Amino acid sequence: MKCIINRRAQFSASHRYWLPELSEAENRDLFGPVANFPGHGHNYVLYVSMVGELDEYGMVLNLSEVKHVIRQEITEQLDFSHLNDVWPEFQQTLPTTENLARSIWHRLSPHLPLVKIQVYEHPQLWAEYYGDGMEAYLTISTHFSAAHRLARPDLSLEENYEIYGKCARPHGHGHNYHLDVTVKGEMHPRLGTVADLEKLQNIVEEYVVEPFDHNFLNYDIPYFSQVVPTAENIAVYIRQLLETPIQEQTDAQLYKIKLYESPNNSCEVYASQAETDAVPSQQQEPALARN
Repeated sequence: MKCIINRRAQFSASHRYWLPELSEAENRDLFGPVANFPGHGHNYVLYVSMVGELDEYGMVLNLSEVKHVIRQEITEQLDFSHLNDVWPEFQQTLPTTENLARSIWHRLSPHLPLVKIQVYEHPQLWAEYYGDGMEAYLTISTHFSAAHRLARPDLSLEENYEIYGKCARPHGHGHNYHLDVTVKGEMHPRLGTVADLEKLQNIVEEYVVEPFDHNFLNYDIPYFSQVVPTAENIAVYIRQLLETPIQEQTDAQLYKIKLYESPNNSCEVYASQAETDAVPSQQQEPALARN
């Protein structure tokens, strides 16, 4: 029986986005404040996912040995380092979060049966790499606060209560929504990015956060005058809002939307081109209670 196991590690390091072939003005125009000398730092969190058959002792791998490999190959070298200088690959391609995940994969793959490398630059920005050439995934996280009511206008109050419970109360209720937007793309061979991060953040702010934040979705967002604003429908609509501008304004494609309605409830929807491959289709999932 195969099983995937995950090991967490962390390191603190600095980096700078700067290309020596460009002038100072060109670097600042391209990278903004992250081009500042001598750079800036992060507390990186690393997740290493590995796959294998369970052995007679109920293990995929000996985690003590995994810990030693990650420490020797990665954290001892990167911790309290300046990433631009520590590994030769960062001379060719900048040490972005995406390229850091890719470089860690190639350093660990001779030693461990990897399936995924995930690197958190901070809690609102992380990258994933699956060993597929220069392709990587980048996720940004944001939030908005909004009210909604779950009720179909063609049903009576009693019928809506039967379906949606307390969420059908006439005056609605609110949530602090958290939103993860994941894009995928080919890393630029010199910049190490799959998307212009500032453009991506601006798109999410313009199309989602600004119009949704501190509004009553049923009344302030025309789409939800006819569509019940469940977490699932909100996520689907956010996908609809973001797919085209992300593709047109960045070098990446939208891959996934994950919306947290509360710490207990969340949902995921995949972009149109990823939906068929990403979503299981074996059986219908049971309905989830709203409360």
